[in-house]
Amino acid sequence: MDWKSGNDAILEFAELIRKKKANSYTGKLKVGVDLGTANIVIAVVDENNRPIAGVTQGASVVRDGIVVDYMGASQIVRKLKSEVEGIIGVDLSYANAATAIPPGIMAGNTKIIANVVDSADFVVTNVVDEPTAAATVLGIQNGAVVDVGGGTTGISILKNGEVIFSADEATGGTHMTLVLAGFHHISIEEAEELKKNEEQRKIFPIIKPVVQKMASIVNRFIGGYDVGEIYVVGGACVFKDFEKVFEDEIGIKTIKPVEPLLVTPLGIAFNCQA
Repeated sequence: MDWKSGNDAILEFAELIRKKKANSYTGKLKVGVDLGTANIVIAVVDENNRPIAGVTQGASVVRDGIVVDYMGASQIVRKLKSEVEGIIGVDLSYANAATAIPPGIMAGNTKIIANVVDSADFVVTNVVDEPTAAATVLGIQNGAVVDVGGGTTGISILKNGEVIFSADEATGGTHMTLVLAGFHHISIEEAEELKKNEEQRKIFPIIKPVVQKMASIVNRFIGGYDVGEIYVVGGACVFKDFEKVFEDEIGIKTIKPVEPLLVTPLGIAFNCQA
């Protein structure tokens, strides 16, 4: 899949979620479950990686790639599974599924994330790191893919389609929320709502230092590698000028696809072993 095809698939996936509808399909289905810090997403694709359906829900059961509420996470995944089954009109029990982790988390935490997905009666066939999942959708062969989630900023560097370096650091959308809460002297919950609903032009100058810190993290990680372009994905990079800050701080062209929150979940489904 190339960049244009990837963007088209992401837009199609977003429309399916928004309208709560499914595409017709033949053959087996592949499932991707993204346990994010701020959102849990289930993506369903066919054997050719065409989006079939998807569902999402805000959640706070994962922090920095670690499941902090196992029962809560399992319940949400089960609920979303039931929702997407209703949309498609098929029972997905014991369907093959993939999930994802930020780069560099411990094996025990990886197992727990897989167990959450298993607990919803999926069969986990693959666990992929988040930036690599995003690269699959966007057809990236060379460059750095940066997944800016709620709790962490993960990076994978690719050369000729192979990941040659990956790392992760705990700075993400949650830190933007903390900065907003401190600036306005409001609660974390109020700041999170403000981040979602307030005009971006009012919020971005306040959280810009956090984005600059993310860029400095990426700049440190890519040192010594030949990186011609940086691709940013994840819910925390939805702000209009996010990629411009990266370009200014790092000096490397930075590209953001459409619907950056949905890139990684769709890529997880692409990486499911049917």
